[in-house]
Amino acid sequence: MKAVVLAAGEGSRIWPLAETKPKHLLPIAGKPILGHVLTALAEAGISDATIVVGFHQEAIKQALGDGAEYNIRLTYLRQPRWTGTASALRIAYDDVGRERFLVAYGDLVITSDAVNAVIAKSRDCSRVIGVVRVPDASQYGVVESDGDNIIKIVEKPGRMARKPGWVNTGMYVLDREVFEAIDATEQSRRAEFELTSSLRLLIKRGREIKSAVVEPSDWLDVGRPWDLLVANKRILGMLRENRLGTIESGVTLKGLVSVGEGAVIKSGTCIEGPVYCGTGSRIGPNARLRPFTCLENDVLVGPFCDIKNSIVMRRSRIPHLSYVGDSVIGEACNLGAGTVTANLRFDRRTVRMKIKGRLIDSGQEKLGVIMGDRVQTGINVSLMPGVRIGPNSWIGPGAVVSRDVPSRSSLLVKQSHKLRIRSSKKTTRAA
Repeated sequence: MKAVVLAAGEGSRIWPLAETKPKHLLPIAGKPILGHVLTALAEAGISDATIVVGFHQEAIKQALGDGAEYNIRLTYLRQPRWTGTASALRIAYDDVGRERFLVAYGDLVITSDAVNAVIAKSRDCSRVIGVVRVPDASQYGVVESDGDNIIKIVEKPGRMARKPGWVNTGMYVLDREVFEAIDATEQSRRAEFELTSSLRLLIKRGREIKSAVVEPSDWLDVGRPWDLLVANKRILGMLRENRLGTIESGVTLKGLVSVGEGAVIKSGTCIEGPVYCGTGSRIGPNARLRPFTCLENDVLVGPFCDIKNSIVMRRSRIPHLSYVGDSVIGEACNLGAGTVTANLRFDRRTVRMKIKGRLIDSGQEKLGVIMGDRVQTGINVSLMPGVRIGPNSWIGPGAVVSRDVPSRSSLLVKQSHKLRIRSSKKTTRAA
């Protein structure tokens, strides 16, 4: 069975991380999101996949190449205008052949068990949607079934559906009849041609579509910034330990710790796994990495820095005396001494974050900063919970940042100085 992976969109909900790169290449535990998708497909026995690309397409092609690293043969198709998942799949019409084919969205973290569940169900029906039970179905495509026959799909029902439900996983097995439905699909309220709309047309025409149950532990949709941390924690929990770099004497390692080739862990450093240290990373001396920390290639963490449950992307520098917790730091950032990410509200309520103009509850009790690429902070900067900082921005010394900072901005603190000249007269005490 051939696979089509849809990876053309911009990923505006995951700003600022996807402003300078496609969201499908955001790293999780040393591998891009798309890499996890391809690995799952290959482990499920799929040997050929077509990736539909668009936004930053050349970056995706360069990162994945011919697919040899993931044991799968790749071809690429370009979607010239990012007008939705249905139009993206339509581009693959000539590429899938006459047989059934698997479709997967490119921003998923899935296992081969999830893929196998959908493929196994397709032995009974040539049209299958993978479904998963989630605690809050309001932000997904909700699927209603009669037994395993799907009778209704409601795309993102919103606040009225904030309750548990079965939702669309973004994994399908389909036959060529779907292309007839795509050609008859009208634009949605979001001005997109959506694959779920095409599938609703098939249901309306009396075509059978079956549901395949996927376990929640085998699937995660990475659509919002904090989803990266949830996915990273899940993947690092299955970490394979490698220690290829240099680990100096006086280093304490606890739990599963992976150290890439050319990495150096300096004396006095304490690492509590699971932790991933990428190729060429340098940690310490006297640094601390706590569980579920992922340092990508060529990251520097210097003396007396404490990193916890965070992703730090390649070539970023946290040289000294800083704390980063429950945060995502983009590529080539530089944090001044004393930079601190606050990650917990005083009232202990879950952290909210503004997504596309709406304040969204992340569901995370601890959530720090989401920082785009090439951000610089001065000394003694404090970043409040849930703040996002756009790429190529500067945060001046001593700033307390409690609101999102747009891309290519400078945030400086103004101070007023009051100078007094002390008297030089000596006071004489009475005898």
